Amino acid sequence: MATAIFDALPYYDNDLEVHPELKAKVEKELAREGKPPTTLHPKVPPPIDLFSVGTSTINSHVLSQYSTRLQQRPLLAAELARVEANRPIPPLDTTRHQLPGPLSTPATEEGWQAAVKNAHAQLEHQRLRQTNIALLQQYGANSWRVHNYLLEATSRQLEKTVEDLTQLTTDLNRDRKNSQTAFGAQLTALETRWTELISNVLQIEMANVALEAEIDQLAKKEAELAIS
Repeated sequence: MATAIFDALPYYDNDLEVHPELKAKVEKELAREGKPPTTLHPKVPPPIDLFSVGTSTINSHVLSQYSTRLQQRPLLAAELARVEANRPIPPLDTTRHQLPGPLSTPATEEGWQAAVKNAHAQLEHQRLRQTNIALLQQYGANSWRVHNYLLEATSRQLEKTVEDLTQLTTDLNRDRKNSQTAFGAQLTALETRWTELISNVLQIEMANVALEAEIDQLAKKEAELAIS
């Protein structure tokens, strides 16, 4: 297993506390960062209108690739335009639920036939409503109980998942803090040992310089005694 290499120990590093001037430098560097551009890059293609294919804004490659998807959809386009403009939903058309008589005066056979067909459709609609109401009265309560039970089970499962993730996050942060604290203590010990070794090296070098000076003095005295 490869050993992880940490280039930062946020639970241990306290450079901003020890050196407050670093915070001002960091903020200055961040302020120098350029703001993100507000315009698109020239290589970014122009926006595509999903409801009206136009060759002026779409090249032949894109047009051939999305020709099956970019089709005329006026209803969807109108609905998206309504939502974008924050306009209310238009009211429902209730004329189809009415039972008007023949519209022509005097009434014709075709008018009566259309009225009768509309009446049959309304009767069938009411029959289906009564059937649905009867089914709802018979099975609706139990269906809602089952639905609520499933929702409660799902809610409990999600709450348990959140608790597990929260505990996992807490354990992970605790392990990170403990490991970084241990690494930090090790770094501090190594840094202290390095400082001591550097100090010892400097002391040895200073002693060597002093010994070399003493040797030179002794050599000069020896030469003087030899001459005399």
